[in-house]
Amino acid sequence: MSLLIKNVLLDGKETSIHVEGNRITGIGVREKADKVIDGRGKAAIPGFVNTHTHAAMTLFRGYSDDLRLREWLEKHIWPKEAKLTEKDVYWGTKLACLEMIKTGTTCFNDNYIHMRGAVKAIDEMGLRAVVSEVFFDFGNKDKAEQEKKKSIQFIKEVKGKKNPRIIPCIGPHSPYTVSLESLRWMREYADKEKLLIHFHLAETEKEVNDYERQHAKKLIPSLEDAGFLGPDLVCAHSVWLDKKDLSLLAKHDVKISHNPVSNMKLASGVMPYEEMKAAGLTVSLGTDGCASNNCLDMFDSMKHAALLQKVHRMDPTAAPSNEVFDMATINGAKALGIDAGGIRKGRLGDIVLIDLKRPELAPNHNLIANLVYSAKGSCADTVICDGKVLMEKGKVLGEEEIIEKASATAEDLFSR
Repeated sequence: MSLLIKNVLLDGKETSIHVEGNRITGIGVREKADKVIDGRGKAAIPGFVNTHTHAAMTLFRGYSDDLRLREWLEKHIWPKEAKLTEKDVYWGTKLACLEMIKTGTTCFNDNYIHMRGAVKAIDEMGLRAVVSEVFFDFGNKDKAEQEKKKSIQFIKEVKGKKNPRIIPCIGPHSPYTVSLESLRWMREYADKEKLLIHFHLAETEKEVNDYERQHAKKLIPSLEDAGFLGPDLVCAHSVWLDKKDLSLLAKHDVKISHNPVSNMKLASGVMPYEEMKAAGLTVSLGTDGCASNNCLDMFDSMKHAALLQKVHRMDPTAAPSNEVFDMATINGAKALGIDAGGIRKGRLGDIVLIDLKRPELAPNHNLIANLVYSAKGSCADTVICDGKVLMEKGKVLGEEEIIEKASATAEDLFSR
């Protein structure tokens, strides 16, 4: 299957983009193609890469808002999650994929429970994803062994499907829910199987202080001593870190996923972006799940990422739009080891066409600035992932049914 996008704006110039199979095979060429898209009045950008979310938590959108993190998790989210089924996760993930397609995301890093349901949904929806079954042991050795077996089985199953769009990962929840012994095992297993590790890190001040009291050692040095840090580790949140911590993370080329909306909503704090940049860390962008963000729109997360840093530092030059756009695209692809994040010959065919006729994008003095500060997810007109068109002219096949079925699933879940 081949695709030609003609008369489209790319890097400020009108050109054409040719995709053969799942790869971009030419820029500025007019080769014949099975499908031709007229890109007049549109700009081509890389598909967004959301490096931290819990997709099926779309089912929790609007539930238990305005609470502190631990109360939110322990008294509201975890009790309801205990009632989730694989079918629930399937429909919640279908809804998440629909929302991400509608708002220009082509790849996401997903960590949740009953992930076989998520894998089925992702396969059907056509997106690219890194997937992990969340691992909790709470320091219990028997529980740890159960979780190891569950994780190994899930990873084997995903690899067995041989779908290049769906990449298995290992998913320890956090330092306060997973023992150091299990983290050591995960590092060894990830190295052996060449897996990414998806991890919540230093999200709250309480988490960091509690860890130091319990272990008589600071969090990041402790993780380094355990051999857990590495270039395949993607750490979500990473708010409560000092310069020494950042130096250690940079030493091991750990990747960071910034989740500004979730951190603001739960009042977790402000991630030290400028210090991370100075340390040489790769910082990408995530939405977190819909229970702690309420939407999966990366346009929304870009704007919040830029504005939060400016007001926090009282510096309008902090987190400029071009850097934030890179967080949402090329840095996310780098964090997940995906050959995407840019529109270049040889890269994966993950492309979004932006409707430049939208009023919020006029006038177009600076497209990147407009995308970060004024655009919304509804500005995405066409979404292509792995060389296949998933949305055209703002419509996704079967979207009405997905919304209906997911809403019914949520209603059923909260009646249990």
